[in-house]
Amino acid sequence: MLLPQTKEREYRFKLALRMGLPIFALTVALVSHTLITNYKALQSSFYIEAIILMVISVYFIFYLIYNGFKVKITDDVSSTFTREYLYEYIQKEIASKKDYTLILISIDNLNDINNLYGIKNGDKVLKKVAKWIGNYLVNGGIENFPMGHIKGGEFIIGLEGVKEKYTTVLELMCLKSSEFKVNDIEVKISGAITDTSYSKDIDYLVENLFEHLERNKSSKYRDDEDTINPNELESLVINAIKMRNIIVMSQEVYKGKKVVFKECHVRLKGYNSKVIYPKTYLKVINKLGLGVEFDLMVMQELLTKSKDDDAYAINILPTSLRNEKFLSQIKELLKTSQKRVILILGEMEYYSHTSRYNSIINSLKEFNVEIAVDRVGSIHTSFLYLRELDIDMIRYDSYYSNEDKLDKNRSIIDGFNTMAHEKNMKSWIKNIGDEKSYNIVQSMNIDYVQGKYLSELEKIYES
Repeated sequence: MLLPQTKEREYRFKLALRMGLPIFALTVALVSHTLITNYKALQSSFYIEAIILMVISVYFIFYLIYNGFKVKITDDVSSTFTREYLYEYIQKEIASKKDYTLILISIDNLNDINNLYGIKNGDKVLKKVAKWIGNYLVNGGIENFPMGHIKGGEFIIGLEGVKEKYTTVLELMCLKSSEFKVNDIEVKISGAITDTSYSKDIDYLVENLFEHLERNKSSKYRDDEDTINPNELESLVINAIKMRNIIVMSQEVYKGKKVVFKECHVRLKGYNSKVIYPKTYLKVINKLGLGVEFDLMVMQELLTKSKDDDAYAINILPTSLRNEKFLSQIKELLKTSQKRVILILGEMEYYSHTSRYNSIINSLKEFNVEIAVDRVGSIHTSFLYLRELDIDMIRYDSYYSNEDKLDKNRSIIDGFNTMAHEKNMKSWIKNIGDEKSYNIVQSMNIDYVQGKYLSELEKIYES
């Protein structure tokens, strides 16, 4: 492992020389020029002054090296590189190497450790984990690699070569970490890996690592998911929104044997008619701040160009719903369309200004709009919104949508159903794929049911 302290001294030394040497050279040039042109007329005091000036210049260089520049490339807590320096260092490595791999190591329970054992012990865990990672790789024959503390409990390691060379190393490291403790504190570690076949930009690579990490945790990771270069993907998404190149699919939602509304699923079309799915384009939309523009575009297309009078449910970003521009424009659209619309909201972070939120929700009801909160029974935010917002329906997380999970969690769903019905809300479950699951749902007093057992996706609009 590259030693951050050594690199910091080297970094300061080089920076100080770049800043101090010109001053020293100027001093030498000035003294030399004076000696050459006026040496006969010089007094003895000049030589004393010249020596003092030279000494001061040399001192200034050393002052810059050790004190003058507060250059920080080492993280105080973990004794690894800081994020800023690591990114700078790795970007240079990527530029000079044909293949380069990044590994993300995450302490998944660092927040719990900080809360239970105190921040001081959390800092101790960070330092011990960093040291353990370094020793593990060195003992495996991997040396001279940079490692930096990115944020929270996350470290990134840079390695020369393709990711296939290090995938087994990462898997074994994560398995070995199950035995790792710091003063009897259990430490949960997970990891992800990517390489420059995905991108040559450090920012894209790091984002890709965190996406892989989340997929690994949810056991949905597939190596073939990221096939579009991130630069190209951004261009495809921006162009699709600008040109309104979208495909709108719908699936029927039933109450008993009657279709009560349809849920819309929006896909984007790229330059070459390549279909871009929500799990891919949403991360770009959020990163580029295009959420309001995208949601407006989808609502405009749906409300003005769909040819039937069916009621439609559609996912929108909660941040769009709270945006004044979005609100005013969709209200104008709703005035003329008169369609029944259900807006589905899914939000990981709780929005605490519930009085404002309720005011927005209630202002839309006069335009035949209903609000559904998604992922009930899975994320804490959905429960808080069920409790506090004037919503119209709840939709259960797809975790509960198979026979086994429905049967084991019947009491949980019954509890949420009771809460919803007492507040005059409807309940809704999706992704019901077989008869057994459907029969269980039918016995659970859930209002609306959706899934391929009842109907397939069908295209209702393509621009």
